[in-house]
Amino acid sequence: QVQLVESGGGLVQAGGSLRLSCAASGRTFSAYAMGWFRQAPGKEREFVAAISWYTGGSTYYADSVKGRFTISRDNAKTTVYLQMSSLKPEDTAVYYCAAVQGPHSTNDFRYDYWGQGTQVTVSS
Repeated sequence: QVQLVESGGGLVQAGGSLRLSCAASGRTFSAYAMGWFRQAPGKEREFVAAISWYTGGSTYYADSVKGRFTISRDNAKTTVYLQMSSLKPEDTAVYYCAAVQGPHSTNDFRYDYWGQGTQVTVSS
C-alpha cells in the first residue's frame, strides 16, 4: 500500500502561482511513477503531469499546462511537487496525485494509489 496526502491548494488570483505537494508513505516510493490529475466541477478527471520513478526522471505534461507547470520529485523526502505558475481560471479544480508502479501513464485507470485531493481555485 502507498498512502498519498496532497497539500498546498488554495485560492489565488489569475497569473499567480501555487506549489502543490504530495507526501507518500508506505511501500518504496522510488519504485513508483507519479502523476497529477485534476477534476473540475462537471468535468471528467484529466491528466496534468507525470514523472518517472527516479529523481530527475522524465517528465510529461498535458498541452494545457505545458510551460506553466513543473512536476518534480524528491525520493529522499518521498514527495512529489507540482509548481504551478501563470495560473488561469480554467485551472480551477481538485488536484489529485497518484502513484503507479513502473512506467508513468497519462491514463488515470493505470494508477494504483490516489490521494484525497486538494482544491485549487483561480479567480479572474
